Amino acid sequence: MHNRRDRLIAVLMVLPSIVLLAIFVYGFIAITAQTSMTDSNAMQRLSRLPANFIGLQNYTDLFSGPLDTRFRVGIVNTVFFTAIFITVCLVLGMLLAVLLDQKIRGESVFRTIFLFPMALSFVVTGVVWKWLFNPNSGINYLPTVIGLPPAQFRWFISEDRILEFNWQDLPTILAVIALSAAAMFTLWFAVKRKSRPAIYGFVIVMILSFLIFSGATGSMNALPNPEQHGFNLALIAVVVAAGWQMCGYTMAMYLAGLRGVSEELREAARVDGASEFGVYRHVVFPLLAPITLSAIIILGHISLKIFDLVYVMGGGDNLRIDMPGLNMFFETFRGQNFGRGAAIAMVMLLLVAVVIVPYLVNSFRSEAKRS
Repeated sequence: MHNRRDRLIAVLMVLPSIVLLAIFVYGFIAITAQTSMTDSNAMQRLSRLPANFIGLQNYTDLFSGPLDTRFRVGIVNTVFFTAIFITVCLVLGMLLAVLLDQKIRGESVFRTIFLFPMALSFVVTGVVWKWLFNPNSGINYLPTVIGLPPAQFRWFISEDRILEFNWQDLPTILAVIALSAAAMFTLWFAVKRKSRPAIYGFVIVMILSFLIFSGATGSMNALPNPEQHGFNLALIAVVVAAGWQMCGYTMAMYLAGLRGVSEELREAARVDGASEFGVYRHVVFPLLAPITLSAIIILGHISLKIFDLVYVMGGGDNLRIDMPGLNMFFETFRGQNFGRGAAIAMVMLLLVAVVIVPYLVNSFRSEAKRS
């Protein structure tokens, strides 16, 4: 009886939060999803006309419509930016944490310096780095200090691209990536002697291989005409600015993890003949895997929904560094196309969910096993 009363009190305590969350988060997500399947726009709202239900037409137009190139540029930019941004933050954060872990003199000063950029907003960071990356001043004129001519790199207005591909080949590219991932996981499960996951993985590998080599993926042309995309070198400026701000955050996470590694473990490895590099490689770094996963999740969701930094640096109309967040903003509030803007918002939500949901599921399973 006492336990039942405690549970009832606990439920009543959290019930207001659950109700507010259901209304103002998941309720609005549902409204956005519903709006994304209509042709809602400003003219209909002003004329008090109901929006027409058009199903998935907005999504089809975004990925295969000849007039929606900006969205596809933003998606490609987001993928490249996310991959490079996470890598830069993890590598620099780890290096800074290892350096501070050496108990150097003035550690607190360096730690404060490395963490300070994180206290700034992306708007402030964007303004500062926009000045520094001005092609006619800033970093480009540093070589003149030693008598050299100024650099000519155009930074966030550069039009050069690498790793180009045709959007029509996207189904094949995605299938090859999925095949590679499935093959790696299948091999890993086979080595671990987990037969059922290995069998499932083998079946997936065979299906993907058949689709690729039979030409089925090549016949799924997403566009009637070729459309080239790739990594625009202008994104380097955004990666540098974002990495400068967030690498201190990953440094703090890794430093906390390093300080949590028992000194006895390190000493035992040294007694066994391991070098200092070997201690970090075989003892310390494996223990930091959960921190790395958490950092990837946090940085990933930041990069997938980034808006303010790119808006400040590019002004909103610089398609070389365009992102889906900017496209959604201008489609909704400048173009007054609410249905299309809602569809872009739902695509962004799905991208973030792909990163967040597996992490949450794994966390819940770990908690269940502990309890």
